[in-house]
Amino acid sequence: MQQQNYQNHRKMDPLYHYLLSLFSLLFLIGSLIYLGISLAKGERVFEALLFLTGALSVMIVFLKLRMYALKAQDRGIVAEEQLRYYILTGKRIDAKLTLKQIIALRFASDEELPSLASRAVTEGLKPDDIKKAILHWKSDNNRL
Repeated sequence: MQQQNYQNHRKMDPLYHYLLSLFSLLFLIGSLIYLGISLAKGERVFEALLFLTGALSVMIVFLKLRMYALKAQDRGIVAEEQLRYYILTGKRIDAKLTLKQIIALRFASDEELPSLASRAVTEGLKPDDIKKAILHWKSDNNRL
């Protein structure tokens, strides 16, 4: 497996991110077109509304599935990074760090984590800036 770094750390699941998103969007667009045609002809409006309701339901499920998975992953990452920071320093991680900063810090090597976490607080580093500042990348191959 290729060494993970700033340029290649983002991952996509083709079935979810491309295919399912495309199908969901096409279903929504198709149901809107069908509703427009039905309203113009004055027939099958109830069916068209049912299709639209189904398409909206699919879109909501598509978006919520992703949000729930990310929230669960975020909780796990925060717990792991808090424990890792405590093991490395004997101190709790700074409460001023934001969720996104902690998530970005997960890529920092053990040697870099304490100083980079401190910099993130004092300099107000954005998550992307934290990732760019990492010299020795610690791979996270489990998150999508």
